[in-house]
Amino acid sequence: MSKAFTKESDQDDDDEVQSGPLLPAGTKNYMTRRGFNAMREELDQLVRTDRPKVVETVAWAASNGDRSENGDYIYGKKRLREIDRRIRFLIKRMEIAEVVDPSLREDTDQVFFGATVTFRLWNGNTAGGQETFQVVGVDEADASAGRISWISPIGRAILKAHVGDRVKLQSPAGAREIEITDVAYL
Repeated sequence: MSKAFTKESDQDDDDEVQSGPLLPAGTKNYMTRRGFNAMREELDQLVRTDRPKVVETVAWAASNGDRSENGDYIYGKKRLREIDRRIRFLIKRMEIAEVVDPSLREDTDQVFFGATVTFRLWNGNTAGGQETFQVVGVDEADASAGRISWISPIGRAILKAHVGDRVKLQSPAGAREIEITDVAYL
């Protein structure tokens, strides 16, 4: 059989790989404007800069002759597949995105998508320190940057709560309570 009809590698079935967090079935892909713009910038970087550079490298490596032991060619083709997979993922996510601008929400003390929430974690009768997070979409969540997904355990626990409410949270450390101390839409 000709090599033209075989895969380059048996482990590379890229179309079946999910390159980001899964959305629950039947839910919308809510995103903030900042998250949507970040995805668009990443897509633009991949399409206009990264992919053309890799294509150029692969074309140069292919012109050198034997491709079976050509590291630049093999690595370049693998990197090209990774870039193409990420491009497909970003396009699909952006097509189904529903952009929500939290600053347009009327002033309320209730937690909805896009809210910046300050809360205190309670462990029994002992209050912990205050933490502040913004409730964002699954593709833009980054707890170290103060952004939690609306489908995360904390996100689901605090959605629709009001300032002063205590909500229960199931965590690996056991049941805890969260007291909402402030809600802002910035």
